Amino acid sequence: MFFILSKVLSFLLYPLLYVFVLLLIAVFSKNAQKKRKYLIYGLITLYVFSNSFLINRFAGAWDIAPAKLENGKVYNAAILLGGFSSDDSEGQGMFNTAADRFIQAVLLQKTGRIKNIVVTGGNGNLNPSAFREGAWVRYKLKDAQIPDSCVLIEDQSRNTLENASFTKVLLQKHKQQGPYLLVTSAFHMRRSVRIFRKTGIDVVPYPCNYIAGRGAFALDEFVPSADALSKWSTYIKEVIGLSVNYISNKG
Repeated sequence: MFFILSKVLSFLLYPLLYVFVLLLIAVFSKNAQKKRKYLIYGLITLYVFSNSFLINRFAGAWDIAPAKLENGKVYNAAILLGGFSSDDSEGQGMFNTAADRFIQAVLLQKTGRIKNIVVTGGNGNLNPSAFREGAWVRYKLKDAQIPDSCVLIEDQSRNTLENASFTKVLLQKHKQQGPYLLVTSAFHMRRSVRIFRKTGIDVVPYPCNYIAGRGAFALDEFVPSADALSKWSTYIKEVIGLSVNYISNKG
């Protein structure tokens, strides 16, 4: 029920929706003063959330710093969170903009920093197809010449909470010992680390796929940007997700 509700209400997390509502009120209002007020509110909201300077500063504070791995230490496994691939209209798997998660996990194994890759991810769509991310990623790891003996797959989870609980069962079944590197996008790491540790999995954050907050300051950050709007939607979702998780665990 929680999974369905979260999917249904996710559309409320998009700042552009609030801009649209404010402008819509301004357009249809018959009161000139009210029309002007909501028009101004809409434009201010649009500029705030399309401002790259603000999202870059927020991301810089929110994202967890890159992991400083111990020199010479070989970790037993990296837990690779899904969300970096999906299926196309013909049911064929494809990478998306978060593919750096996959790349970093492969590099960790290839450079000898980890022994195994644990993939966790099923299909998080409200109306899922037959595509299962974990199963598809197994073939991609094979293409990258990662031995099957070094790969563990969990392909039933639909969200981060299930990623953690299903991965714990998988690790216990195969008698894997931590700590484990947790590989996911930087914007998602803060929430993921909390969930995995709360589940009892000893993880070391290994963030990647930075989408904001990593570049040097530039004046064009103050120019309205559609990209900034998209990034705010991502971070707002993470902030609310972490808050809900924190409150539910306190209750």
